[in-house]
Order: sequence, then C-alpha cells, then structure tokens
Amino acid sequence: MDILHLVDRLEELFNDSRPIPMTRNVIVDEDRMLDLIDQMRVTIPEEVKKAQQILTQRDRILAQAQEEANRTLALAREKSKQLVERDAVVQAAKARADEIIKLAEREAERTRREADNYVIQTLSRIEAELERLLNQARNGIVALQSISEQGEEETPAAETKTLAD
Repeated sequence: MDILHLVDRLEELFNDSRPIPMTRNVIVDEDRMLDLIDQMRVTIPEEVKKAQQILTQRDRILAQAQEEANRTLALAREKSKQLVERDAVVQAAKARADEIIKLAEREAERTRREADNYVIQTLSRIEAELERLLNQARNGIVALQSISEQGEEETPAAETKTLAD
C-alpha cells in the first residue's frame, strides 16, 4: 500500500472523528488508528527498500561510467602506442591521447555528479515525506494522549461533586 494513501486515510480518520464540545480535541476510533499505524509500519520499510534500490542503481551507474572510462582510456593508450611508432605524428598523437583521456575523465565525472544529484534529490524527497509522516503520527499520539489525560482529570472532579451532594 502506498504511504501517501495511508496518510490520506489517517487524515480522513481525523476529519471523520467526533469533536469534543468546547475544545479543539476529537474522539478517534482507536482500532482504525492502530490499524493505520500498523499499515504505516509495514509500508515505510518499503520506502526504505526503494531508497536502497536507488543507491544500488547509483552504484551500477557509477560502475558503468568507470567501465566506460576504462575502455576509453584503454582505447586511448592503444591508439597512443600505435601513433608512437610513427615518427612524423608522435607529437600529434600524444596531444590527441591526452585530449581523449581528459574528455573521458570529464565525462565520467559528469556522470558521477549527475548520479549523485539524482540520488540526493530522491533521498531528500523520501526524507521529507518520512519526516512529514512522523510529525503526523506524533501529533496524533499527542492528541490522543491529551484526550486521555482530560478524561482522567474530569473523572475525579465528577466523583468529588457526587460525594459533596
């Protein structure tokens, strides 16, 4: 189940809850709330798995970039060796080989930066979503605890009033 769907259901639960008169508190169906929390506990590890898959994908992209850079370097070295054998074009061959190596290194670095940026952006979005969900869960707990504490405070006062009568 999608974590955003669960958040929508949690919000719906609060919206459907009965308000307590003269307060900003509501009465929440405990079973539904606990069910949603359990479902979130199951779903959040899935989001973490997705983040791990993204990291694995990043590593794969970096490995491909490194492999491509190595291939390009190997080609440049081979070409350089062939050109060294020719006296007239030795200087031109060295310059071209250096250019190819620099180009391959720049391309590999650019690919690494793009992969890192992609992973950072994706993990940042996941982190923000998880923080938002955690804050909502904490707010729900605080609201429920507040309701519970108010109920405990009102009970002794009612008993005292009954005893005084």
